[in-house]
Amino acid sequence: MTQFRTRYSAKTHVGLKRQVNEDAVLSLPETRLWVLSDGMGGHEAGDYASRLICDMVASLDVTLDPGARMQELRHLLTRAHETIRREAEARGAGTIGATVVTLLLADGHFVGLWAGDSRLYRLRDGEIEMLSHDHSLVAELVAAGQLTWDEAEQHPQSNAITRAVGVGEALELDKVHGELQTGDRFLLCSDGLTKYATFAMLRKVLAEAPIETVSETLLQIALDGGGADNISVIVVDIL
Repeated sequence: MTQFRTRYSAKTHVGLKRQVNEDAVLSLPETRLWVLSDGMGGHEAGDYASRLICDMVASLDVTLDPGARMQELRHLLTRAHETIRREAEARGAGTIGATVVTLLLADGHFVGLWAGDSRLYRLRDGEIEMLSHDHSLVAELVAAGQLTWDEAEQHPQSNAITRAVGVGEALELDKVHGELQTGDRFLLCSDGLTKYATFAMLRKVLAEAPIETVSETLLQIALDGGGADNISVIVVDIL
């Protein structure tokens, strides 16, 4: 079994227009787990929801074998979902929720779980691939061939998501998995970046920037574009 090493860089920024950062990031390199969550904008306590998700996942037992670790991750996200629902009810606050995207590495493989429109990308051999697909109204238009992803970012309903942790009866997570290769570079990001960064921009930065500056360079794209939302990025290199 190939033993891959990793390096990573993670950053989150409130952006230029918001008062509160409703994004949260969690890096657990010893568990080989990275998590990014984006509290739902316009809803009360999005920052509470994203922070709770990361805090809950941070309790993942590092001694578990890979299969059990995956199950425990799902279990912790489901617990976060139920806790956020109870909190919303207690506050009488209507909807509180957050997106989530995770990357878990084990035994030469990766697994990504997500709900909402925070994304997981992979750069491999100079080509970028979006491994997740958004749970959003515009994603359905992309799937129908009516829009490209770059066009979808400019759509007036680009913020309308159809799944989130804390929203709805049961938490539905989608999953992607595959084998790792040396040189793979993964990007987890909130929509505060993808509103401003096209596929071509992401590919260029991920292909050229070293791990020491890649997250800062991506953040700067969003800030230069207007920074209307919170911005979060995690980049993980497979060595």
